[in-house]
Amino acid sequence: MDVIIYHNPQCGTSRNTLGLIRNAGIEPHIIEYLKCPPTRLLLRQLIARMGVSVRDVIREKGTPFQELGLDDPSVSDDRLLNAMMEHPILIERPIVVTPIGVRLCRPSETVLDILPPQQGEFAKEDGEPVIDALGRRVGIA
Repeated sequence: MDVIIYHNPQCGTSRNTLGLIRNAGIEPHIIEYLKCPPTRLLLRQLIARMGVSVRDVIREKGTPFQELGLDDPSVSDDRLLNAMMEHPILIERPIVVTPIGVRLCRPSETVLDILPPQQGEFAKEDGEPVIDALGRRVGIA
């Protein structure tokens, strides 16, 4: 399965998502989007494939979101996209692309919806169990 992750190695959620992809037996194409951001057209396509709004994929925490005035609900999608192109840190992460779909994987377990079955136990970096030894999601009946 061909999988792409728009990844920030400094982000715990992104690292946990990458771990879940690998736990499914997949070595994804890793794009460190801060170093190599998607084009405006590609970002717009990813957003459309996720079925979310542009505002849903803009990151506020630790970014110039407020100082750029992006918190104003009247700011257009075009202006938001322009800001994300100029400041890639504004792109929420991680975004994962698989043949099954595209998701913004927050929380990291969201990636499970677009992956084949897990191959064994997995816990997040903080120790929270996500997948049991049989490859089943913990806490889901």
